[in-house]
Amino acid sequence: MSRSRKGVVAAGHPLTAEAGARVLREGGNAIDAVVGALLTSFVAEPLLTGLGAGGYMLVAGGGRRPELLDFFVQAPSDRRSADAGEDSAAALNAIDVSFGDAAQVFHIGPASCGVYGTPAGVCAAVRRWGTISLEDLAAPAVRLAREGVVLNAGQAYVAKILADLLTSTPECAALWAPEGRVLREGELLRNPELGDALARLGKDGAEPFYSGDVAAAVSDWLWSRGGSVSPTDLAGYRAAQREPVMIGYRDREVLTNPPPSAGGTLLAYSLALLNRGPAPPTLLGVVEAMAAAQAERTPAFLEGLDEEGFLERFLATRLGSTTHISVLDAEGCACSCTCTNGEGSGVVVPGTGLHLNNVMGEEDLNPFGFHLHPAGRRMPSMMAPSIVMRGGEVELVLGSAGSNRIRSALLQTIVAVVDHDLPARAAVDAPRVHLENGVLYVEPGIELPPALGEEYKVVRFGALNLFFGGVQAVQRLGDALLGAGDPRRGGVAMGA
Repeated sequence: MSRSRKGVVAAGHPLTAEAGARVLREGGNAIDAVVGALLTSFVAEPLLTGLGAGGYMLVAGGGRRPELLDFFVQAPSDRRSADAGEDSAAALNAIDVSFGDAAQVFHIGPASCGVYGTPAGVCAAVRRWGTISLEDLAAPAVRLAREGVVLNAGQAYVAKILADLLTSTPECAALWAPEGRVLREGELLRNPELGDALARLGKDGAEPFYSGDVAAAVSDWLWSRGGSVSPTDLAGYRAAQREPVMIGYRDREVLTNPPPSAGGTLLAYSLALLNRGPAPPTLLGVVEAMAAAQAERTPAFLEGLDEEGFLERFLATRLGSTTHISVLDAEGCACSCTCTNGEGSGVVVPGTGLHLNNVMGEEDLNPFGFHLHPAGRRMPSMMAPSIVMRGGEVELVLGSAGSNRIRSALLQTIVAVVDHDLPARAAVDAPRVHLENGVLYVEPGIELPPALGEEYKVVRFGALNLFFGGVQAVQRLGDALLGAGDPRRGGVAMGA
């Protein structure tokens, strides 16, 4: 655990965390630190995030009004209607990814790519809250991409389980398997085109990526291979500012991601259910809250997310490939940012530095079928950057990677801090469970009540696993700021 009075950064890679901590040491605020760290994560964690990805940023504390910046992936045009009824869209390519004790199917290829949001989001964050120029914040990431990053154990493991994806196209294989096999721990990953793209972003902003030459290269490359992202889709993309969800839990207020994202709404619902019962909740109670939230994820729920006032109606009628960065600075300002490339589509557009997302092919985001969302609709992500307030001040800044496991990881971490009075390090390290489709996944160290073993099929993992998310958290404890990176995904925390 990292401890500091000047500010702490928790992130999914040591280079990412160090980039954010360096910005704090140089006088930047929490948002500057997150942007600097996020740009570095594009280089250090390129299978989880990047310029072809999307995400969310939540800001609160330090006298700031809570705000959520939404720059998540957007559904592209319907390729079939554009071709006057001819179904020429590329098929989704399925790959199996094994987490050791569980497996999951992911879909990649040109048809899996949605309209990316990270260039727009980074620029909007700097305009809205930043105190350091984007060019200066991008410079360390530019150098790193050009010089190369040595793969650590965590990133090498992700590359290993995504080997089929990384060799699915010649362009992706040229980066990740230059000698005919996927790079391993200790080997150097160089991406000078990404360095050039980051330098371009720092100098010229987001315009080239949405209406300039980069946008043209991306849309032409995808369209010629059956993908659906058009020049109009890119030119019309905007980062959006939203009011966060605010839900009372015990004597705290939890801020999280609002609609049209799904994850924050379901997390708020789970917390509200637990808040009806005594503290601390039992494991049975936590799993029942997970089950109740999962049961609400119906077609009507996903369709309603885009409607004005949906969150209030939803709660009132019932209550009567991702990475995350958390920062809390010395002034009490918190910034929680979750960003994902899915697993990546395998589509690397030559000359742009972009490995495009596969969000349109993610079963977790498309549980009732693919390509059902209308063009321009933000995809209903499970990502839920969150901040816990106590007495008007930030107590805990957190978020997680892990697709559908995000909401269960965050729920259990918040319960551990608030109900069990655990420090951030212990709360993040604590073993987790996750319930999905009648299967209860369990990390070692958890003793299940007999009722759970009888009601659900139980899959036990032999060790802590990145399947259960990657919570990065920063906590205020008295006068000290404490940070904890999730060991499941190689997370670290660093003080300024």
